[in-house]
Amino acid sequence: MRSPDFLHWTLVEPTGLDLESWAPTVEVINGRLCFATQNSGIYTTENPEQGNWTLISKNLDVGHDEDLFLDDDGRLYLYTGSARSPILGEELDVKHDFQPIGTLAKLLPSDAAHRGWEVRPPPKASPSGDLAEAVKKNAPYIEGAWMNKVEGRYYLQYAAPDTKLNTYGDGVFVSDHPLGPFTYQTYSPFSFKPTGFARGAGHGSTFKDAKGNYWHIASVVICKRHKWERRLGVYPARFFPDGQLACNTYLGDYPQYPPGVADDPFTSNSPGWMLLSLNKPVTASSELPNHPARLAVDENLQEWWSAATGDAQEWIKVDLGSACRIEAVQLNFADEGSTQLGRLQNDAYRYLVEVSDDGNRWTTLLDRKDNTRDAPHDYTQLDVPVMGRYVRVTNLHTPAGARFSMSGLRIFGNALGSAPPEVKGAAAVLNSADNRSAHISWQASPGAEFYIVRYGIKPDRLFSNYQVYDATSLDMNALNTGVPYFFTVDAVNASGATPGPAPIPITTARLVLGPKETP
Repeated sequence: MRSPDFLHWTLVEPTGLDLESWAPTVEVINGRLCFATQNSGIYTTENPEQGNWTLISKNLDVGHDEDLFLDDDGRLYLYTGSARSPILGEELDVKHDFQPIGTLAKLLPSDAAHRGWEVRPPPKASPSGDLAEAVKKNAPYIEGAWMNKVEGRYYLQYAAPDTKLNTYGDGVFVSDHPLGPFTYQTYSPFSFKPTGFARGAGHGSTFKDAKGNYWHIASVVICKRHKWERRLGVYPARFFPDGQLACNTYLGDYPQYPPGVADDPFTSNSPGWMLLSLNKPVTASSELPNHPARLAVDENLQEWWSAATGDAQEWIKVDLGSACRIEAVQLNFADEGSTQLGRLQNDAYRYLVEVSDDGNRWTTLLDRKDNTRDAPHDYTQLDVPVMGRYVRVTNLHTPAGARFSMSGLRIFGNALGSAPPEVKGAAAVLNSADNRSAHISWQASPGAEFYIVRYGIKPDRLFSNYQVYDATSLDMNALNTGVPYFFTVDAVNASGATPGPAPIPITTARLVLGPKETP
């Protein structure tokens, strides 16, 4: 794919390249783009826009999830790992067929006993009843290596604990040498998004745009139709003067500016539009028993509403509760019943989006009756905002035999009311029996639709977060042991988000959740 602006993309169908490669890597070496994968080797091209590739080396017999990194002294390094083994690294000889130089080094291991975010779900005993064996098999996957060099320091990033989990995130080790020794950074995971509509932010790549701003692109978890079904999320990132690497995933699945627009995307990359459709009353022309209409507005990409058919005139309608200013619409199609394998050719969802003040008289908002653009997460920013209470989407055509279905009918703008008041009574207690977890609680804020718990290891750097729906407490299990943490709780509704109180330390008093202590 190529793009002049990160918004409009053109597919370049390559020749001579193994497109079925497992998590490949690219690097520019001596003016040529190189593509490397353990499956088949290293390819190169002088003109990636034309897509003609040549295999130049098969010497890449090391694991999976490769990352090529060209240092500023011209030396090339390979990082790899996609299992329960450590991330590995070695130097490659650019001048001699990418032959390894020296031995493959073990660079960074997992440590789930002290890093809560690396923990996979509790294991179950094997059929033989061997729980110890189950625990061993339940060790986290350490994978998706990525290297950045900033201010002379090497940031080796990695993903854990499992690409199929919402808690999939990216941590980082730092060294003064490309092959270590590396030191774990206790603010990890620096990329983390376990909640919200698009969940998961692991197996990422950190890159710099034309303006010199950093971004982190990472996996969003679906894993329903296939165990590795995913999307990509892009979030602003930053290297702070003291060396901390951070990624801003706060409401990162709400409308954001693309790279190159905001002067400082890490702090100001949102137009401030809120979600108007969250859990609002919704009706539909029909629904399948296991896919009711309410799943289109519950902010869960892994669930979806489906009409009974893919026929024209199937529809879904949401009542926003009052007249709202509508700025953008995102239709996330679920492809229920689709028979398509591979990319669609000259076919797409065609539909009509209408808005109404009273649910009786309708005005066309988006007319897609001639649409040919395949867009599973079809986002449209309106040229001019409109007022309306009801939004209806009517099917005109579904591609590839699919039923008309959506995992998210998302309407953005502002409800023109008041943001909820500041959260009161926020408190946190670290679990003294397991310092990887803490219990956070707060008082309900009148009018809040949900809350965002922000936390971090410094009061002014609360970059990790959880969105909490239908509750005023959170059992947070992603902490590093022996590290001081601070948190606050924001209150959010369709009119705005109110920042929480001054950051509060997480204390070390013993935590009791109920009749029995958490072991």
